[in-house]
Formats: sequence, structure tokens, C-alpha cells
Amino acid sequence: MNNSIVTEFMILGLTQNPELQGVLFIVFLCIYLVAFFGNGLIIIVIIYNTTLHTPMYVFLLALAIVDIICTTSIIPKMLGTMLTSEKSISYGSCISQLFFFTWSLGAEMVLFTTMAYDRYVAICFPLRYSTIMNHYMCVTLLSIAMVIAVTNSWVHTGLILNLTFCGPNNIDHFFCEIPPLLSLSCSPVRINEVMVYVADISLAIGDFSLTCLSYGFIIAAILRIRTAEGKRKAFSTCSSHLIVVSLYYCPVIYTYIRPASSYSFERDKVIAALYTLVTPTLNPIVYSLRNKEMQTGIQKVFAFLKH
Repeated sequence: MNNSIVTEFMILGLTQNPELQGVLFIVFLCIYLVAFFGNGLIIIVIIYNTTLHTPMYVFLLALAIVDIICTTSIIPKMLGTMLTSEKSISYGSCISQLFFFTWSLGAEMVLFTTMAYDRYVAICFPLRYSTIMNHYMCVTLLSIAMVIAVTNSWVHTGLILNLTFCGPNNIDHFFCEIPPLLSLSCSPVRINEVMVYVADISLAIGDFSLTCLSYGFIIAAILRIRTAEGKRKAFSTCSSHLIVVSLYYCPVIYTYIRPASSYSFERDKVIAALYTLVTPTLNPIVYSLRNKEMQTGIQKVFAFLKH
């Protein structure tokens, strides 16, 4: 229940400079279109091609859906505030944006770990892969990811709903995120900060550690490959995956590990752009569009559309 005096917030955005607003609008519109259509293409290709109905591609499908929800919950409103003088967002819309973003944040982290585990089994235990990563295991891992994501989102959104906002109502950010909202609260935020810290340790640092552990075993297996070309391709794939994963986890850990009082708006808005905008745009390119099976699937879809 909303016990706050504030009924709407003012989103200040990335910058107040009118000259930069137009440039940033074009940049972020392009980023959103690439992320939306890139992830949308992956969803269509995987659903359309039955040969891609394997655990690895099912996880990629889930990741693409999460990325679309993440970017769509943030960027359209962000573009609207850049294009017009209307900077306000209602209390309810702000809470909804917070819920969907926090959900996608949790889902993405668990999916990264799940995908790393899937690749670990495929590379380290190739003969037992189909037995270990069967239909039941795939459904179980996806269910766990969704339960964790929903629970994480409900906890943080519920705690925000219990806060009182009595002014000021200016969110010095480009969307409704936990740290800037905590800084505006008129009531104590200690419990919120503790739960954010717990989530950051368990979800962000925990999942990042498990993901790196899986890739550590994968790299060890790659080192046993005899052909130089095989090693080169495998290392290229692993390094690109680890770069994207690090670009996601490190800014998230940095942002949520600190109390709201130490939040630096100008710096942290730019850092937030890495995990809200950049990673969802890079995921289709790094995880899917470079894949030969995916490229074949895309060709089949476009061949079907021509007919």
C-alpha cells in the first residue's frame, strides 16, 4: 500500500544538457532497437527450428525473453523523457518498473550460471550430456531461475512499498532503481539495505563465482584439446562469454554492495547503463548470432518468409 505523500516522481535522466539530449536519444533508440530485434530474432528462430529445441538453446531463448523485458521496462520511458518535457512517472508505474527490472536482474544472473553449467557438462562430460541435461533437468533449472527471480523481485518491491516518500521526488537516474529510491525515502531504509546486501552477496557474487568456476573447468578441458585451431576457437568463445558476463556482474555488484548514502548519481547512472542497456544488446551477438547452428536457423526463417 502506498502510504506516501508523493504520488509521482520526476526522472531527471542521464543529463540535463539539452544539446546532449538529442544525441543520447538517437544512441539509446539504436541500442533499444538492436536489443529488441536481436533478441526477438533469437526467440523466433529457436521456436521455429525444432533442431534447436535443446537445453542450450532453451536457455538462450529464456535469456532473450528476459533481455527484452529488461530493456522494454526501462528504455521506452527513458526515450520519452528525452524527447518531451514530460519527466514525471506515477508512483504505481515507478513501482512496476522497479519490479520488472529487479525480476530481470535476478533471472539474468541465474540464467548466466545455468548456461555456464550447461556448457560445462557439454564440454567436460560430452558422452553423458544428454543423460545429465535431460528434459526434467532443463525444466527444473528454468523453474529454479524463475522462482529465485520472482522471490527476489517481490522482496525488494515489497520493502520499497513499505517506505514513505514525502519529498523531494526527483529521481536522479534514468529509471526507478532501488538505490536512488532509497535515497528519497523519509522513513528508515536499514532493512532495505540489508536485504539488498544479502541479495548482492548471494545472487550476484554467488552466481558470478559459480559461473567463473564452470568456465574454469571448461578452460581446463580446452587445454587438453590437441589441435591448435580447436583451442583457438574454444578460447575465443569462452573469452567473449566471460567478458559479457563480467560486464554484467561487476557493475551490479558494485552498485548494490554499498549503502544508499554512498550512492554517486552522476557516476552510477553511467555504470547502470552497462547492465541495463549494453549487456542485453551484446547477449544476442555473443551467445547466439555467432553460432553456426543459429545462423543456419536464421537463414531458414528468412527463406520461409520469402515464400
